[in-house]
Amino acid sequence: MPETPVLYVLNGPNLNLLGVREPEVYGHATLAEVQALCEQAADGVTVVFRQTNHEGELIDWVQEAREKASALVINAAGYTHTSVALLDALRTLTIPIVECHLSNPSARERYRHRSYISPVAAGVVSGFGPFSYELAVKAALRLAQQQRAAPDRSV
Repeated sequence: MPETPVLYVLNGPNLNLLGVREPEVYGHATLAEVQALCEQAADGVTVVFRQTNHEGELIDWVQEAREKASALVINAAGYTHTSVALLDALRTLTIPIVECHLSNPSARERYRHRSYISPVAAGVVSGFGPFSYELAVKAALRLAQQQRAAPDRSV
């Protein structure tokens, strides 16, 4: 974990189309607006904000976060419900993970009810549109702060 806090906010497929893709479900905010909201919520903490449509790239970024991040917020989008490989990568992290969704997957299609992220996440924030990200960022940073303050009992 880095000495100064670094928060990774990783986004999966189709989130680059926020604001134009199904605005009745995902709202009108763009991904750039979500990024600005995250940076504001982080209150000066470095935010690494990324989006990809490629599962392998998302996994590479999770692996990078092992060494460079203090906490991780992840909206894996469709990969939330399909990617065992992403779950396996997330299992290697020792930093707090917060799962985030704009919509509420539990209130949507049945196939969205299963999350491969939830078993390794400290918590899930969903259903609040872009505000989900703000809440997730604040939660992840609070958990990272608590983790840094905890005494090391590994001896």
